[in-house]
Amino acid sequence: MTYIPQHFRMADERELQEFMRTYDFATVVSSSPDGLVTSHLPVLVRSSGATLVVVGHMARANHHWRLMDGATPALAVFHGPHGYVSPTWYETAPAVPTWNYGVVHAHGLPTANEDEAFVRGVLDELVRRYEGQRPNGWRPESLPADFYGRMLRRIVGFEMPVTRLEGKFKLGQNRSIEDRRRTIAGLEKEGSAEAARLAEFMRRRAGV
Repeated sequence: MTYIPQHFRMADERELQEFMRTYDFATVVSSSPDGLVTSHLPVLVRSSGATLVVVGHMARANHHWRLMDGATPALAVFHGPHGYVSPTWYETAPAVPTWNYGVVHAHGLPTANEDEAFVRGVLDELVRRYEGQRPNGWRPESLPADFYGRMLRRIVGFEMPVTRLEGKFKLGQNRSIEDRRRTIAGLEKEGSAEAARLAEFMRRRAGV
């Protein structure tokens, strides 16, 4: 992972897993002979005994899955709230602009899985996650069986047991509590949804 000063390092396993499950649209990166290959995917974060497993799917036409052979390293990046921080918000001076954010990197050796039952299980779990709270949520059973079967055959699943987990929550922990409070107030005045999410994330995670 990139440079992580100690005051920005998040090492609490439960915090990292909660973050991954909350911000579960991941950037998955693998290395190939032709360079880096990247896919942006909604994923599931499962626990298998003491092992954390990132599970997902992609189009069969996306050849990224062919690199998932159980031996080629990959990185899944989970992005949280982020945003610009103005030095005018600080009590202390001089100061410069910066960017606050939260990110988790999950490393592992993913394995592709073409089994239709496995792929169906991944999709069913994703649908339950995102449709389960809707009053008239969509269900795969609403599709004609032959149509859904064709869709499933165009998808490949994968599992990546996590071998290393790293978190960086850069939220102004190197500044005074008053500066952090002022940053939260400044973000709240910005009026954007992203700034509001970052302000709330700082309130919960930055010791304010």
